[in-house]
Amino acid sequence: MSDSDAHTSGGATDVDVDAVVVGAGFSGLYMLHRLRERGLSVRVFEKGEEVGGTWYWNRYPGARCDSESHIYCYSFDEDLYEEWEWTERYPEQPEILEYLNFAADRLDLRRDVEFEREVAGATWDDDAGTWTVELADGETVTTRFFVSAVGCLSKPMKPDFAGLETYEGEGYHTARWPDGGVDLEGKRVGVVGTGSTGIQFISEVGGTAEHLTVFQRTPNYAVPARNRPLEDDEYADIKANYDDIWERARDSRLGMPFEVDHLHSRRLSDEEIHEVLEARWQQGGFRFLHAFEPQHILTDAEVNETVSEFIREKIRAKVDDPETAEKLVPSDHPYGAKRPPMDYGDYYGTYNRDDVSLVDVSDDGEPIERFTPSGIRTTATEYDLDVVVFATGFDAMTGALLAMDIEGRDGLTLAEKWQHGPKTYLGLGIHGFPNLFTITGPQSPSVLTNMPMSIEQHVEWIDDCIGYLDEHGYDRIEATEHSEEQWVQNTNMLAENMLFSEAESWYRGANVPGKPTIFTPFPAGLDMYRGICERVAREDYDGFELGRREQAEAAD
Repeated sequence: MSDSDAHTSGGATDVDVDAVVVGAGFSGLYMLHRLRERGLSVRVFEKGEEVGGTWYWNRYPGARCDSESHIYCYSFDEDLYEEWEWTERYPEQPEILEYLNFAADRLDLRRDVEFEREVAGATWDDDAGTWTVELADGETVTTRFFVSAVGCLSKPMKPDFAGLETYEGEGYHTARWPDGGVDLEGKRVGVVGTGSTGIQFISEVGGTAEHLTVFQRTPNYAVPARNRPLEDDEYADIKANYDDIWERARDSRLGMPFEVDHLHSRRLSDEEIHEVLEARWQQGGFRFLHAFEPQHILTDAEVNETVSEFIREKIRAKVDDPETAEKLVPSDHPYGAKRPPMDYGDYYGTYNRDDVSLVDVSDDGEPIERFTPSGIRTTATEYDLDVVVFATGFDAMTGALLAMDIEGRDGLTLAEKWQHGPKTYLGLGIHGFPNLFTITGPQSPSVLTNMPMSIEQHVEWIDDCIGYLDEHGYDRIEATEHSEEQWVQNTNMLAENMLFSEAESWYRGANVPGKPTIFTPFPAGLDMYRGICERVAREDYDGFELGRREQAEAAD
């Protein structure tokens, strides 16, 4: 399609492109591919220097995916997954980045991606039925559709400790790790945070620094990943069965094709339960979560406590010092109520080293008071540090979206609309913001699933929706207020009836001061969600209002 043709595509005229996509990770690249295959003109803006999204920015030591490699990739193109071969059960950041570069080259996507271009904001023109997207450098682009592919875990949660500006040592956030790496050898290193990222980092660098001091506010349940190289015959078997693997993944709750034992734990003896859990523990990763129905583990407090105590005993057995072990044992939340971390190395065994210390900075321990020029002062003592690493996570789900100044109808900004928490319909559309699509947005399954499966479902739904609009002469689509309210209420109700409500997690925005504590992902599973989205599309996009410019003009 030529640039001139782009100006008359679909219902709107006099636009620069049919679609602007923000971000060039898994979501943005596939969205570009689908829309370009449809014959639409697309510009993708990526603030990084290369493709990769979160895998471009998260270069810290130990960065690795918690989905198994053979399903953490695109399923839509047989050539891609037949040609590419992963080397390990769980892919490391450099390999994922290499894969995304491979996919971008294989599909010839780079020519429509503009790197080091940051989107500052976007404004909807209701009369024209178009978005005007503003870049940080001042350029503006008009488009029919504005698609956010910014990711759920993109905006780092920057620490706000008293005295931080006085600290004279080196400081790094894991989500903005220097491209050339950081030399930690022979240095006194402090790590703030023991979520998934902190656990990965600590496992990787324990023994590298002169001394590693871990500042932990909340312990987590880290299940062994059982990472290992993939054998040739194993990979051959995966490739021979990919059709079945993808089908089972798409129709599963977590976007993963693993079998669930379908055992009702309350009908088993304690010995039988232990045998089931031990077998899954040896399998590792999210296969452990499949020991019983994930829904069962996350709804039945008694079942969950059995699973949680099993993990606690594993931690106690791994750590030599009983006092340190108890600090590492979670007791304030059920297993799975927060993002379940994976242990890719020997996380708990790291604390058996003489050059690793654990500091409990919870309210019941010695909270951090402030940073000093030489390190961190808690209520009990001061720790001199050459390097501080902030593994403090992200302003998840909404942070990257709200970092852009998005203005919908009648001057309403997204920040104003979401001041009491995000509201979407299906995590895809937002009332008051026509022709704006959010890939894996709030109130979609997103982070509760294997992300490529959710991403592909969203991208394909958006692409089909745009095709429907063009085929039927519509130039705009917008979630209705009623459907949005109902969807948010249903999502919250589902979460409240599960054990997610018993944890102060980033799922609920609890890690960001002042952020509304509302459960943001859709918790009932990708399989149920997919069925709902298919019904909505089948019923002519039920819950959305579709319109034409002449209708808007007639209304005026």
